Amino acid sequence: MEVVLLERIERLGQMGDVVNVKPGYARNFLLPQKKALRATKTNLEHFEGQRQQLEADNLKRRDEAQSVADRMDGLRVIVIRSAGESGQLYGSVNARDIVEAVTEAGFTVTREQVIADRPTKALGFHEFRIRLHPEVETTVIANVARSEEEAEIQAKLGRAIVGDDEGEQQVVAAEDAAPGAAESLESETVEEAPEEVAHSSEDASAD
Repeated sequence: MEVVLLERIERLGQMGDVVNVKPGYARNFLLPQKKALRATKTNLEHFEGQRQQLEADNLKRRDEAQSVADRMDGLRVIVIRSAGESGQLYGSVNARDIVEAVTEAGFTVTREQVIADRPTKALGFHEFRIRLHPEVETTVIANVARSEEEAEIQAKLGRAIVGDDEGEQQVVAAEDAAPGAAESLESETVEEAPEEVAHSSEDASAD
């Protein structure tokens, strides 16, 4: 079936292109979603008459989407899932999970806008593309872990916690404790400083 596209469709064409698609794809997706019209003489004439306005509307939506994409790009979200010792999930992370996590982070997206390049069935970090507009995409990184605490440790390690990673967790705990030790040392140094100044003053008086 020939249709004229009303917006850019990935791997299909740009707005205004007349393309040949499978009837089922046209009837179930392109036409009801108002992403295309049947390429009849009447519809083509109608499209050309509305083309300038359609392009202006599309440009406005694209600019708005780009603004959101700039703020969202590289966003890291946490997704909690049950998993075995090997790191394999009991299930998978789907578009709904990403929508919920991104919404909690303060952005609004729909399931249809979430694009997973491959099934997510393991702990760790996974990238999801978010298509905010036919011409605008951004990337969200999901930190998939068994708990909030584990997600924090994974963020520090830069990888998933699998098997018996108790040693690695202890290292992270020690690193977390280090800043406190450093602050304590700095405090002691500050307290000693006035005494040194006092000695200097006494020496000056003796002279």
